[in-house]
Amino acid sequence: MRSVLRLRDDENRLLKALPPEDFELLRPHLAPAALLRGDVLFDALDTIEHVYFPQSGVVSLVTLMRDGSSVEAGTIGREGAVGLITGSGTRQAATRGVVQIPGRARRIEVARYRAALERSSALRDLVDRYTEALLSQVLQTVACNALHSVEQRFCRWLLTCRDRTGSDVIPLTQEAVAEMLGVQRTTVTAAARALQNQGLIRYRRGLIECVDLPGLHETSCECYDVVRARFQQLLPLTYQDPPGEPRE
Repeated sequence: MRSVLRLRDDENRLLKALPPEDFELLRPHLAPAALLRGDVLFDALDTIEHVYFPQSGVVSLVTLMRDGSSVEAGTIGREGAVGLITGSGTRQAATRGVVQIPGRARRIEVARYRAALERSSALRDLVDRYTEALLSQVLQTVACNALHSVEQRFCRWLLTCRDRTGSDVIPLTQEAVAEMLGVQRTTVTAAARALQNQGLIRYRRGLIECVDLPGLHETSCECYDVVRARFQQLLPLTYQDPPGEPRE
């Protein structure tokens, strides 16, 4: 797994996948944006104002219940974009978009994004493929949350975050993990202790280090491989370095 994850740091994979002439439709309107831990980019039913292309960090799509409980439905990092799908349609968010791992992004106003979308068939194709990949992730996550153990889901989530960040060290508290998995903090504590005792992770306050990747992969459920294969099929640059120079 290590060999296919040698991604360049700080570069959004969707933007890199666009042909140069199509990227130029977006480039003048892309502005830098900081992604700070806990930032809510939008809430459910909000009107989407910007599309974010993360360059580092992780944003979670979170479904909230009336009693205040929550669970993650999707994980977005530098392989994708936040608000991309809704920005192409009703502009009304279906979930909350919250920053879990801090980083930076480039963002564009929805009106500018839509104008580029109308002019670029390559961008439309990319958005269609990303929509299909993200939907596959969301549907698989629904099944995973219902059918698999917390330990399996925890491993799947750690591997996914590692893919999205390219780092073995994930800056995240157990409280945040509990919110994403929709379980109690004590349940995450027990799962983290078990994984640490097996030598799969090393945990210290606010940081989770993936020590044994093959072991995490073996302990994870099938959902990690299913989602990874779908992204690899639809968006190959998710897991391999693109040719050419970085696009700033």
